[in-house]
Amino acid sequence: MPFTHDSLMNHRIPEVRQRLTRRDSVLYALSVGFGQDPLDTRQLDFVDGHRRLKAVPTMSVVLGHPGFWMADPATGIDAVRVVHGEQRIALHRPLPVEGEIVGTTRITGLVDKGEGRGALVYSEKEVRDGEGTLLATTRSTTFLRGDGGFGGPSGPVAEPHTLPETPPDTVVEMPTRPEQALYYRLNGDDNPLHADPEVAALAGFPRPILHGLCTLGLVGHALLRVLGDYEPGRFRELALRFSAPVYPGETVRVEIWRDGSFRARVAERDVVVINNGRAVFAGADRGEA
Repeated sequence: MPFTHDSLMNHRIPEVRQRLTRRDSVLYALSVGFGQDPLDTRQLDFVDGHRRLKAVPTMSVVLGHPGFWMADPATGIDAVRVVHGEQRIALHRPLPVEGEIVGTTRITGLVDKGEGRGALVYSEKEVRDGEGTLLATTRSTTFLRGDGGFGGPSGPVAEPHTLPETPPDTVVEMPTRPEQALYYRLNGDDNPLHADPEVAALAGFPRPILHGLCTLGLVGHALLRVLGDYEPGRFRELALRFSAPVYPGETVRVEIWRDGSFRARVAERDVVVINNGRAVFAGADRGEA
């Protein structure tokens, strides 16, 4: 049955306890494009188990992940028509490559855009280690295309980051593979929209699309290269808006400014897929990208 403001705000998302392994950390890195240049030893530090492994900062979005919780009939959400709208990450300390992880996710707000116009769900996940130390906080905005008009509040809606009007200082091309969404699903994000052509068709897409969070990982990889010199300890924050889907096999062109602003577009279709992005890296040189 359809949800109300109170019923969805009171929906409990189960805590997730995860035993993170080095293999998990390598799988995530591979699924967002690390290792594509086998001569770049900085990339190998994230995927070669014989090295002293580093964890990719954007892996925080899959750690302690509660799965596709919106598909639970108890939520009342039209799960076929949900779209990831925005994502934020705040990293409080470098992520481990192995160990116990606890993820706690909760709904923090709802916005009713009106009948036929959809709704927004704001959620927050805290990622902690087994001793309770806060590692990361991730915040998501999900657009419910089929659930407007439930009688909830019409705001507030956060204003997006404004990009510079000048051309980007650096452009990085991140290719994707035709089967990349199938690899990324192994991180625990198993929405059938990214694997089943029939589900994709029901959602209005000609074929399965890449996870928004996989696109985020590709963009995060480019930012870590340009602004962080592949040192994950320098990563602090990231915020972005998803504006269009990527189809596996396309090339994501990431446009980066010196101040940490960024956006991304699909090279083959010249369509902006991530917009209004902003990243913060410790020690980033604001004079050069």
